[in-house]
Amino acid sequence: MKQKELQIGNLTLRRPIFQGGMGVGVSLGGLAGAVAAAGGAGAISAAQIGFREPDFDTNTVEANLRAMGKELQKARGRAEGGVVGFNIMVAMQHYADYVKQAVKLGADFIVSGAGLPVDLPEYAAGSNVKLAPIVSTEKSAGVILKYWARKFERVPDFLVIEGPKAGGHLGFTGEQLTSFDEAAYGEEVKRIIAKVREYEARFQKKIPVVLGGGISGMEKAARAFALGADAIQAATRFVTTEECDADPRYKQAYLDAREEDILLIKSPVGLPGRAIRNVFADRVMSGERIAPERCRGCIKGCRPTEIPYCITEALIRAVKGDRENGLLFCGADAWKAERIETVQQVVDDLLG
Repeated sequence: MKQKELQIGNLTLRRPIFQGGMGVGVSLGGLAGAVAAAGGAGAISAAQIGFREPDFDTNTVEANLRAMGKELQKARGRAEGGVVGFNIMVAMQHYADYVKQAVKLGADFIVSGAGLPVDLPEYAAGSNVKLAPIVSTEKSAGVILKYWARKFERVPDFLVIEGPKAGGHLGFTGEQLTSFDEAAYGEEVKRIIAKVREYEARFQKKIPVVLGGGISGMEKAARAFALGADAIQAATRFVTTEECDADPRYKQAYLDAREEDILLIKSPVGLPGRAIRNVFADRVMSGERIAPERCRGCIKGCRPTEIPYCITEALIRAVKGDRENGLLFCGADAWKAERIETVQQVVDDLLG
């Protein structure tokens, strides 16, 4: 299977693959730059991206905005002329500020999920940055396409579909995730793509569709293209690479994971997520409350005095290498990882 290059406006992907955004700190400039250098699109996660900045605890937003610039510059240095952008969650506090910073910095694209990015075009108005919502169902795709068309007289530059086998926060209920039927979801993907094609015809503009979620090998990548996707998105496969920005102990947790170690855990804001079982996950699943050390204002709607744990603290502990006391988000096939690879090897394995 040798897939042709993908054109998104003035952006050219030599290989039709997007690297999924992984926060906190898993997909920064190192990984994103390597994927871009391999011909794909590298995504830097903006989620608490400034966690290594000296003033992160006291000046969180400014630290994050500053780090966005540093990481984009790092990625550009690795992949001159490559395609690099940001993954910015709608659920983040100060969402508009992060979008505007990405625009100011000259990112190639912004991918936005964890909520519907209804106002993304407003925050990026007047720029050439390519905008893409993340959706999981035909209903959510229809809502965002209709809203952008009516309010902004535009459509997404591309659209990302994340299926039930993706990692991190998921756009499904716990029941939907436990009763997942791959064939049935394949039909849902076809309906989403058909909806996108309606708006393509209406606006006379190609809207590439990127499909992600559990794409861990060439066979699953081929199925995504057979369903009608123009490109694939992979995240978990890129964790166990030399270029991934996470601590080596984080990567080793993926290599050591067994299939039965992959579980669903509830985020502090109520969304289900997929993670690797460890001491932290067992404590949370047992109903224990792990009181936050401090609030850094990461997610809208979070109530620090009521949440079972602080997701910022849990993710930072993990990415720094504390594999037992941190939250190890992952995709459904994380247990299949057997060795540390290079980004180029992963791209070639998935796309041929």
